[in-house]
Amino acid sequence: MRIGELMVRKGLLTEEQVEAILSEQIERGGAFGALAEELFGIGEPEVEDAWAEQYAIFAEQIDPRTEAPTADALALIDRRQAWQFRLLPVRVEGSEVVFVTTTSHLARALRFAIRHIESPAYFVLTAPGALAEALAAHYPMDGMDARFVEGRGFIRNDAA
Repeated sequence: MRIGELMVRKGLLTEEQVEAILSEQIERGGAFGALAEELFGIGEPEVEDAWAEQYAIFAEQIDPRTEAPTADALALIDRRQAWQFRLLPVRVEGSEVVFVTTTSHLARALRFAIRHIESPAYFVLTAPGALAEALAAHYPMDGMDARFVEGRGFIRNDAA
C-alpha cells in the first residue's frame, strides 16, 4: 500500500492532494512525506506514523523472546539505549544489523540507528509485550517493563 493511500484513509489528505503531491514528485523529485509536509502542512509525526504503518505491512514479524540475540549484536548498544529507543539488536548479517522494535517506535528507533550505529540497520517488528520481555531478559533495568514499551511508563533519572 502506498503512503498516500494510507494518508487518505487516515483523513490526512484527499485524493486530489495525493495527486498534486505525485505530480510535484514527477516535476521536481523529493520524498512523498516531505512534499506532503511542504505543500499541505502535514506534520512530521503524522508522516512518520503513516510511513511506519506502511513499513509494518511488509516487514518481517518475529518473536524476540524465542530468537536469541547474538553477543556481537547486543554489544552495539547499552541497556539505557535499548529501553529509551525501544529496540533490540538481534544479529549482524554481513554488514547489516538486524533490530527488533514495534511499529509505534519504528521511526524513533530508525533515527537512533542512523545517528549512532555505524552499520546499516534493518528492522523487523514485534508486539510491545514481546519486546518488553526480550529487553528485560537481555538488558535488565529496574522499573522497566511492558508499560514502558507500550508508552505508559517513563525512565527515572536514577535508573539511567
